[in-house]
Amino acid sequence: MAASGPRIVVSRLYELISGPADEERDWDEVKGLFHPEAVLRSELTLPDGSHQSGRWTVGAFCDAAADEYRKNGFWESEIAARSERFGSIAHVWSTYESRVGTADSAPVGRGINSVQLLEQEGTWRITSLVFQIERGTEGIPDCYLVGGE
Repeated sequence: MAASGPRIVVSRLYELISGPADEERDWDEVKGLFHPEAVLRSELTLPDGSHQSGRWTVGAFCDAAADEYRKNGFWESEIAARSERFGSIAHVWSTYESRVGTADSAPVGRGINSVQLLEQEGTWRITSLVFQIERGTEGIPDCYLVGGE
């Protein structure tokens, strides 16, 4: 696996999942960024104020994303981040925006990816990723945006 360092792994994940509808993603490389026992979770506040949670294995998430991304182009890019590291553990708090259709389409949403990583034998891998989409919430606090305190 070529990606090394927590921020590089997160950046590579965004690169791999982004692209036009007619471009198949390298799902094997996406899976390689994750620890074999990793999970992905979502915590969503819907417009009516209700909550919806999701949980996927990496394989199940890739399968669901592949189906969705084949229908429309999808791009996700980091707009701000902060990270912390102690020894072989790290946390990246990555604020993102998503686009559908073309890379220069207006953003359709923003959110935060909370990414935990572990370094083993010189390789950083994602052990868990929890995301929350901004929709239905009060918005992303300024401290998680570029220039935020």
